Amino acid sequence: MEPVPKALPRRFILATGVSLLMAGCAQSAEPAEGEPGATRTGRTPITPTTNVMPLPPAAAAAPPAAVPVPAEPAEPALRTSPLYELSNPDRTAIALTFDDGPNTEYTPRILALLAHYDIRATFVVVGQNTADNPSVLARIYEAEHQIANHTWSHPDLRRLSSGGVRDELERTSDVVEWATGGCRTRWFRAPGGDFSPKALDACFQLGMSPLAWSVDPQDWRCPGQNYIASTVLSTVKPGAIILNHDGGGNRAQTLAALNDYIPRLLDAGYTFTTP
Repeated sequence: MEPVPKALPRRFILATGVSLLMAGCAQSAEPAEGEPGATRTGRTPITPTTNVMPLPPAAAAAPPAAVPVPAEPAEPALRTSPLYELSNPDRTAIALTFDDGPNTEYTPRILALLAHYDIRATFVVVGQNTADNPSVLARIYEAEHQIANHTWSHPDLRRLSSGGVRDELERTSDVVEWATGGCRTRWFRAPGGDFSPKALDACFQLGMSPLAWSVDPQDWRCPGQNYIASTVLSTVKPGAIILNHDGGGNRAQTLAALNDYIPRLLDAGYTFTTP
C-alpha cells in the first residue's frame, strides 16, 4: 500500500494562492483582443472602419405607401328624353338592339352569331317572355349583353293609367332581377316607341332612361332578308342605334339579315357597343 501523503504546509498553500491571484490580475489589466490597443503577435492592430454608411434606426424607416382605392364608377345620369343615337360616339361606334324576347328558338341563335363576331348588344325584353324563359335571359346576361325593359305585356302605354304604366315597367324589372340574380335594367323602350308623358315619368321614377332607335329595317313585319339588310346598310352611320327583333314572331329573316350585314359592317370599319 502506498503511503498517504502528508498535508501540505499552510504557508505553502497561502503563498501559492496569492501568486495565482496576482497573475490573474495582471492578465485582466491587458486590453482584450479587438479593443483599442490590443495586439496579436504578427498582426496589425484592428482600427474602426469609417467608409460604411450606418443603418438607419428603426424609428426612421419610412412607412409603407398606402394602396390607392379605386373610385366607384359614377352612375350615369338619368335621361328625361329618349336616346335616338349614341351619346358622343367615336367615328365607328354603332349599337344593335333586339326587342320582344327572350325567345327559345331565335334568341340562342342570335347569341351564337354575336359570340362568333365578339359583339355586345342590347336585348329589350318583355316581362312575360322573361318569366316564361328565364334560362334564356340568364344566357343573355352571362354573355355580358345589356338588358333593357320593354314592359310586362307589350301594351299601348297611352291607353293605361299612370299606375298601370308603372306596374308594367316595375314587374319587368323585378323579373329580370330574379332571372339574372341581381341585374337591374337601366334602359326602357316603350312598345312602338310611344313615349307618352306617363311612360317617361314612370321610367324616370324607376331609375331608368328611355331608349329609342335611329335605324329601323322593320324586320317585325318580315319584309324579307334583303330588305332588312339593305335598309341597315344604306342608313347606318356612326352613333346609329339599330332596331331588330328576336321575339314576337318568326325571326328567320332577321337572323339571315344579321348574317349578311354584320360582317359587311365590320369590314367597313364599324365597331359595336351598347348605349
